[in-house]
Formats: sequence, structure tokens, C-alpha cells
Amino acid sequence: MTTEQTPKIAPLHKEAHGKLKIRELGSFEHVKNAHMVPVTAHEFTRLGAEYPIVFVKNSETGQFQSVALLGLKVGENLFVDGDKWQGTFVPGSVRNHPFVLAPAGENKDQLMVGIIENSSLVSEEEGNPLFTAEGEESDYLKAKKETLVNFLESDQMTKAFVNVLVDKELLTAQSVTVNAGEEKINLNGLYIVDEKKLNELGEEDFADFRKRGFLPALYAQLGSLHQLSKLAKMQATAAA
Repeated sequence: MTTEQTPKIAPLHKEAHGKLKIRELGSFEHVKNAHMVPVTAHEFTRLGAEYPIVFVKNSETGQFQSVALLGLKVGENLFVDGDKWQGTFVPGSVRNHPFVLAPAGENKDQLMVGIIENSSLVSEEEGNPLFTAEGEESDYLKAKKETLVNFLESDQMTKAFVNVLVDKELLTAQSVTVNAGEEKINLNGLYIVDEKKLNELGEEDFADFRKRGFLPALYAQLGSLHQLSKLAKMQATAAA
């Protein structure tokens, strides 16, 4: 396998990829060094039962993004154990691999389906074919494209959700110290929903949040912080 650290993304075309097959996600090599992954607000309720959900700020763009913490140290994913995922619900951004939606050339609004050609899941030998012998899209590829489009719609809703939180000044910086066995780990650069400010929202704003379906995600994010203690136990076990 070529390195997963520098994914080689190419637009999906039957001329170039007509013979390719994709193995089912039997390995999580592509995220074994990811201590956080992007997640959508639609996933918060299910994610919050297993992972801490926080927000991080892109230092270059100033944009906030919602992520699930998979580890307490950069470069360590506590949920990857060999080929197994140590959790019940796998975040959509992980499951979509090796497919991506990327801007089509200069036009940022138009998206294309891309494939990570150097993924360990891509080969000509085994797996689900992307195209039929006649060169048509396989049912597998059609289903994957539909999943990607649904994920994109969720991602766009999540961006709107996060923008509202920023506009209402509902995100607050949070430094966390976690005791993982003998080790103390400090987590900086994290943002969470300010529960006090949330409770002080005016009736109009609160009604708007309820109408737009934001409330379950907000409360799921707050509740998910209890999962930091789970990560601490996993870290202590990994270090033992």
C-alpha cells in the first residue's frame, strides 16, 4: 500500500477506474493517526453516546467545525485496534472512505465524486466493482454516491448550525485536563456550547432553534462531554 498520509485523490471516471473494485471497510488504516474527525449535527445524538463532541477553530480561516474526539493526543486514535473499530457507531466521514466529494476545478459550487486511488481498499482484484462490464455505474457506486450527497447535505446544515452558534456567541473556549492513569493530559483549543448562555436565550431564539431542529444536537454535544472519562480510561489502558 502506498502511504495513506498523503491521499492521492482523482476524479472518478470510468475510463480511468473502470476496472477498480472497493473492499468493504475492513481496515481503519486511513484514520489510525486521527485523534479527531469532522462530524455532522445529524450524527450528534448517536455519536454523543460514545465520543466527546467539540468544536475546533481553523487558525487560517477562523471557521469553526464540529469534531468527534477519538483520542487525547495528536496522532493517536484510541478507537482503532488493528482492523477493528472500538465503537458501535462509526462517524460518516470515516465510513465514506475511499470516496470524497471535492470541488470540480475552478467552480467551487460544482462538486465531483473523487476516489483516493492509493487507499488500501482500492484494487482490481477484490471487492465491489465501481462499473459494470458495459461501463455503467454499478449499484454499489450509485449507493455510495447517494450516501455522499446525503453527507454533503448534512455537512451544509451543520455549517449553518455552527454559524448560528457563533453569531449568538454560544461557543466558549474550554481547556480540559484529563487524568489518564498516571498521566495528566491537557487539551487546549477546544470549544463547547456555553450552557449558561444557552439557558439565557430569549424565547424567540429558542423557538427558532427548536423549529430548525438544533436543540437535540446542542444537548447531545453537552452530554457527550461525559465521554472524556471514557477516553481517559482507554488512554490509560493503551499506556499500560
